[in-house]
Amino acid sequence: MASLPILTIIEKCPVSPPPATVGNKSLQLTFLDVLWLKFIPVHTLFFFDLPITKTHFTQTIVPKLKNSLSVTLQHFFPFVGKLVLFPTNITRMPEIRYIEGDSVSVTFAECNLDFDDLSGNHPRKCDKFYHLIPSLGNTCKVDDYITMPVFSVQVTLFPNCGISIGMTNHHSLCDASTRFCFLKAWTTIASHGSDETFLANGTLPVFDRVVKYPKLDESYLKNAKVETINEDYQLPRLSGPTDKVRATFILARTVLGGLKQLVSTQLPTIAYVSSFTVACAYIWSCMAKLHNKNELALFGFAIDCRSRMDPPIPSAYFGNCLVSCMATAKTNVITEKEGFVIAAKLIGENLQKMLTDKKGVVQDIVPLADRFPNGMPTIMTIGVTGTPKLKFYDLDFGFGKPKKHETVSIDFHGSISMSASKESNEDLEIGMCLSATQMDAFIRIFNDGLKEYLV
Repeated sequence: MASLPILTIIEKCPVSPPPATVGNKSLQLTFLDVLWLKFIPVHTLFFFDLPITKTHFTQTIVPKLKNSLSVTLQHFFPFVGKLVLFPTNITRMPEIRYIEGDSVSVTFAECNLDFDDLSGNHPRKCDKFYHLIPSLGNTCKVDDYITMPVFSVQVTLFPNCGISIGMTNHHSLCDASTRFCFLKAWTTIASHGSDETFLANGTLPVFDRVVKYPKLDESYLKNAKVETINEDYQLPRLSGPTDKVRATFILARTVLGGLKQLVSTQLPTIAYVSSFTVACAYIWSCMAKLHNKNELALFGFAIDCRSRMDPPIPSAYFGNCLVSCMATAKTNVITEKEGFVIAAKLIGENLQKMLTDKKGVVQDIVPLADRFPNGMPTIMTIGVTGTPKLKFYDLDFGFGKPKKHETVSIDFHGSISMSASKESNEDLEIGMCLSATQMDAFIRIFNDGLKEYLV
């Protein structure tokens, strides 16, 4: 007997802003966007407890999400535009261009996987999540330029259990801060049925290109090698089967407090110890023990530099406005007994140096290729995506706040995700993707370490 399909498509449709509300527009990228041109797409997934039938889903939820998305897009036109690249004119900056009639691809589907299993914290098979994530669509050649879609949505029903809303965006479109502003607008409009409340109380995006560093634009565009992109170009796509599993770890406020106290006691001269710093340091030291090799280890994370530019730029600035901060150490240094504290010192010092540099954060921004002219060394690399400052668990489309938030794109490169927890904004929620064997070992290392440090 043939098994039932995991995913059944109910409807696939284009969603555009209301007619004549936007007009033809374009938004030129800056070097902070060009940095992400060939980077992996961002896959975000929300689960909502919503025990409804397929009939209720198609008659109520589907039209509500379509209509509210359409209204939202008129205020955030780049989400419905296309990335435009100029391979034959390598000095021309890429742009996101909206032409009247452009649309976002939205898929509505039904899934027979276990909703409670997928929305848990325990280790779950990574490839199950790939059914819930939309692709961006194909690259297209038009005259002398190339276009790519930058945003897509998939809403999936788990009958009588809940729904998931999966989103994919090209990273050159925006960073997490802009994406959160977009989602805040969409959820507000969906909850109230119009954009009146959003316009009265929300924040409209700032499209002015206030980040002006022509030399950096030129340098980053050169490193992007846009001339190699043609109509066959595809961004990386997640696909299974895979032996990887994903799990979520919660570092509660009391645990974070204990870790901060430990660092402050052993490093009394350290300027400031944050929850983010000790969380990163603890994960870094645990991952080093997991690899159990004496090699170079790099830990990197992004800093939103809107408020740190000189002069500062608006918090609602649309696009990417991130700079990277990195710490390096030999793994044997951060796996010894005091390894966690050393890791916290290294991360804290690099963070403090960047944030207090009087010359501004931009002076240290150089393409990764320039940092490692001979290629990336063979090292254990961990990166953090997300930030605890954005409260994704507060988003509500009108049918309750999310049961679970997942950053599925960490599956690409072994990064970790970090966000404020559902239970408390002072707790941290950390998502990880590892092979099943590595995950079992990491869970043991993670739990044993907390017992040792917080006795």
